[in-house]
Amino acid sequence: MYDAFSSDYDRFVDWPGRLKLELPFLLGHLNARGAQRVLDAACGTGWHAIALAQRGFDVAGGDLSASMVARATANAREAEVTAEFRQAGFGDLASAFGRDSFDAVLCLGNSLPHVLDPAHLTRTLEDFAACLRPGGMLIVQNRNFDAVLATHQRWMEPQVHREGESEWLFLRFYDFDPDGLLTFNVITLRREADSAWEQATGSTRLRPQPKAELAKALSESGFESLTFFGDMSGSGFDAISSGNLAIVCRTRKGIA
Repeated sequence: MYDAFSSDYDRFVDWPGRLKLELPFLLGHLNARGAQRVLDAACGTGWHAIALAQRGFDVAGGDLSASMVARATANAREAEVTAEFRQAGFGDLASAFGRDSFDAVLCLGNSLPHVLDPAHLTRTLEDFAACLRPGGMLIVQNRNFDAVLATHQRWMEPQVHREGESEWLFLRFYDFDPDGLLTFNVITLRREADSAWEQATGSTRLRPQPKAELAKALSESGFESLTFFGDMSGSGFDAISSGNLAIVCRTRKGIA
């Protein structure tokens, strides 16, 4: 889905608004740990990494989608910053970027639920730990799947984007599948001026990760000092009302 969606992804996300909200949280934690070299896992079109590079961090990004990596590289070039982007999915980041290479790893934007089974989740988290220097920091941002599963939250807020006379409308919803996974669907509607809407659809599967399961997997993969937040502004986590589950943790000394 993301190869096809890469051309519209920066229309789908309100990056100025999102970065205004999220950067203070990220900068606060990165600076508190003295982090300098940062890896954005599942970097998408690269804007978190680019924003950090603009603020003096040494950044890299990996994504499974070659089209997303190409878009991130172009965005960094246009922003006139140095950022290294490579095609690398979960479980392959340490091989692509080197072990013990980073002070912090970011996994944002509900990316981790694309890992569809417990064994792959373990391998992914161990890969994050392998990328980090001992005592390095991991920041994860997921949907609050405790609430999604408890209330069967199917639909998300529509997203609208306009450029001149062109207009885009993005609709997102989940199908709750019999095997316990979710199908994440995106409908993209586009029109020029008053012409008829054109539409495209895409979907991918997700595995919901409630707080307790993710906390257990992180602990078993070598992470400690887990702190939980309900969003990227730093509010407390509530299993029913929080929109997100954000986790800040670090590797144990000696984990590589």
